[in-house]
Amino acid sequence: MIRTIVFTLLACLLHVTQVLAWGQKGHDVVAYIAECNLTPEASEKIEQLLDGKSLVYYANWLDSASHTPEYAYTKTWHYANIDEGFTYETMTKNPDGDVVQALDRIISELKDGDLDAQTEQLYLKMLIHLVGDLHCPMHTGHLSDRGGNSVPVRFFGNETNLHSVWDTALPEAAHKWSYSEWQNQIDRLDEEQTALVQSGTPQEWLEEGSAICRQIYLDTPSGAEISYDYIATYTPIVEQQLLKAGHRLAGILNEIYG
Repeated sequence: MIRTIVFTLLACLLHVTQVLAWGQKGHDVVAYIAECNLTPEASEKIEQLLDGKSLVYYANWLDSASHTPEYAYTKTWHYANIDEGFTYETMTKNPDGDVVQALDRIISELKDGDLDAQTEQLYLKMLIHLVGDLHCPMHTGHLSDRGGNSVPVRFFGNETNLHSVWDTALPEAAHKWSYSEWQNQIDRLDEEQTALVQSGTPQEWLEEGSAICRQIYLDTPSGAEISYDYIATYTPIVEQQLLKAGHRLAGILNEIYG
C-alpha cells in the first residue's frame, strides 16, 4: 500500500514538472531581477499588498495553485501554443485563455485600480509568475506536441522531453547559481538598454519567444542527443529571456505602483 502511494506521488510530481516553465529557479530569478529594479514607491506598495513578503516568495505560487480546484481555471494561462506555419494572431485561440490574454486582462485591471485588496493581491501573484512563463520559449510550442512535452530527447544520456529540458535541465546546466547569483551576474543593463527591453506588449514579447522556439525545434528534433554544445549555444538565450522577463515585470509593476 505504501509503495503504491509513493509511486502515485512520484507520477504526480513528474506530471507537474512537465508543465512548468523555467522550473522554480528560473521563476525565482525573474522575480528577483524585478525586485531589484523596482522604484522605492512601488517596492513599498507591493510589500504591503503581499503582507510583507517578496516577489520571489510568490514566484512559483501559480504553478501549484493551478492544480487545485479553486484555481484550475488558470491551467491554460501559462502558455500560448503556436503551431508551425502559424503566428499568435493566426493560431486558433484556446477557449480557456492563454498567457497573453491573461496578462493583458490582469495588467489592465491592476492599472484601473478598482480591485478590492484580496483580488489585487491575487492578480499580483499571478502577474509575477505569468511574465516568467511568457518568456520561456517552449511555452509557445506546438499544440500538436503539447509544447514539446511529446518530443522525446536525451539529455546527457537520460531520457526526457524537449519541454522539460527547457524548463529546468538547461537553465540548471547553464549555471549552478542561486537566484541572487543569477541576478548579480546577468543584470547589468544601463538605463537606455532597460528602456528598450521594457518597451512593447505581452503579445510582442511572446512573438520574440516564438521565433526562438522555431529555431529550437529545428535544432532539437525528436530523439536528439543534447550535450555540452547545445548548452553552449543556448545558455545566452536562457540568460537573455530571464533578464528580459525580470526587467519587463519590473517595468509593469513600476508603471502600476511606482
